[in-house]
Amino acid sequence: MANFVLVHGAWHGAWCWRRVTEALVRAGHRAHAVTLTGVGERAHLLSPSITLETHIADVIQAIEAEEMTDVVLAAHSYGGMLGTAVADRLPGRLAHLVYVDAVVPKPGESWSSTHASATRKARLEATAASPNHSFPPPDPSVFGLEAEDYDWVKRRLTPHPGHTYQATLDFDPARVARVPRTFVNCTRPPLATIDVIRTRVIDPKFWDGAWLPGSRTVTLATGHNPMISAPAELTRLLLDSAGHGASV
Repeated sequence: MANFVLVHGAWHGAWCWRRVTEALVRAGHRAHAVTLTGVGERAHLLSPSITLETHIADVIQAIEAEEMTDVVLAAHSYGGMLGTAVADRLPGRLAHLVYVDAVVPKPGESWSSTHASATRKARLEATAASPNHSFPPPDPSVFGLEAEDYDWVKRRLTPHPGHTYQATLDFDPARVARVPRTFVNCTRPPLATIDVIRTRVIDPKFWDGAWLPGSRTVTLATGHNPMISAPAELTRLLLDSAGHGASV
């Protein structure tokens, strides 16, 4: 039996992992999907006091509360900031870190660091105009979602806490690199804000050479939300990361 902790990206909640969580449990494993403070079913807690450290604590406390060790931590999109922080602070608790089309930062970078200037400007302006210091979700079509999946996601996306956007993360890449890592590259369609990351994870110089040893990149021909658009494929990949090759 493996232990999985699943971390969503911006604007989402634990709900987005439902198909994967159910499949992992059916396969005989423990799976816990975290909802970050201020989004999903915790949207009523949205406030200017939420920071990047709040969300890092959400993930760490979930691991502690579930009393999990040898965790396969899957972090989606913005959640890559959180997965990196947890691997830096609790490296002994993780068996594998899976970046699901996620941010893979350099030390001292923020989530916004690799975004186009127009994207940063729009999100910062929206945050400044918001009474609760948040910015709204994009249309789910940018995630490659259609029909019922599009409608399901559109109903559930919520504004994201603004103070997480430019907050920088300091960490030791060598310590994080001691945790085996997988980057899931979602290519159909590729999300523009992940383009820089796709280049990084195949660069031998990234993290001063610490990234590539002990890491792999796996491509999924689906959009940015594979837990929704390709749940069986993503579940198989997570089971493989845990050393369990069972079919789902």
